[in-house]
Amino acid sequence: MEAFAYTDINAPLVERCRLGDRRAQAEIYKRYSKAMFNASLRITGDYAEAEDVLQESFLSAFRELHSYKGDSSFGSWLKRIVINKSINCLRNRRLQLVPLAEQHDGAAPEADTVGSLDGEELSWRADVVRRCVQELPDGYRVVLTLYLLEGYDHAEIAGILNITESTSKSQYSRARKKLLELARQHGL
Repeated sequence: MEAFAYTDINAPLVERCRLGDRRAQAEIYKRYSKAMFNASLRITGDYAEAEDVLQESFLSAFRELHSYKGDSSFGSWLKRIVINKSINCLRNRRLQLVPLAEQHDGAAPEADTVGSLDGEELSWRADVVRRCVQELPDGYRVVLTLYLLEGYDHAEIAGILNITESTSKSQYSRARKKLLELARQHGL
């Protein structure tokens, strides 16, 4: 089996950005801004803060483009900047992980199969889940978002948040329980 070298499809565009090409920067922004905004919003839980983080992240990325080595995709590199800035935003808001003494126990509700739901019902449920995630305490929401939605493992989350891996796992477990509790309260 022949091995293939990884090539970022945005490499020519990134190179133009390094040379100060404003059109290339606008194109990079156009390609990535929506996804990066959504990643920030899931972490910060605040629309205005997510917008600020997005702008700061792109400015920082363009300013520090010389440090991008191409070991991973440009999108991955940019997402790391966005996540770090989002977490710093929360730290500035005094991010507090929920104390170990606070427990949210409860059995999981019986799940419907997705195939039995019509499009409108599925859309409504997704919207309720999004709102429930936003209602989680910051510490829960950050760990849940990084693990489930951004694909980081607990060791990576521990490094990003400067916590232990076991703290990340327990915060994730508590976040799931709290999310189920909130979903039940909202009729799911």
